[in-house]
Amino acid sequence: MTVVIDCNIFVMCLTSSSPYHFIYQSLVNGKFQLAVTVDILLEYEEVIQQKYSVKTATAFITLLNELPNIHYLHPHYQWQLITTDPDDNKYCDCAIVSQSAYIVTEDRHFDVLKSIAFPSLTVVGISDFLKILQAK
Repeated sequence: MTVVIDCNIFVMCLTSSSPYHFIYQSLVNGKFQLAVTVDILLEYEEVIQQKYSVKTATAFITLLNELPNIHYLHPHYQWQLITTDPDDNKYCDCAIVSQSAYIVTEDRHFDVLKSIAFPSLTVVGISDFLKILQAK
């Protein structure tokens, strides 16, 4: 299963004390494939630096560069599906090109995708994704 994960999810699951840490552990243990782009990685790095530290962000990006289940993609088309926060479109474009099963996010800007028939993208929240992983 390939997924695209919004930065807010990693902020919520990085620490071992988080009830969602299983998502991070599942990534490290290769339980799912993560699709990313350069823009997504840059956002991960920037936000994790702000929320945690430069050291944590550097360690996380280094880990992503070493994991075999991370797929680096280069979308050639920008769908512009989210107009309320155009910066979120990088996740949609990545999900489309990777044919991801899910976009995992807690960001309400992605709600608009429920009303778009094509391209079809499935958005799930962190709790639902945790349940999906635990059921595997």
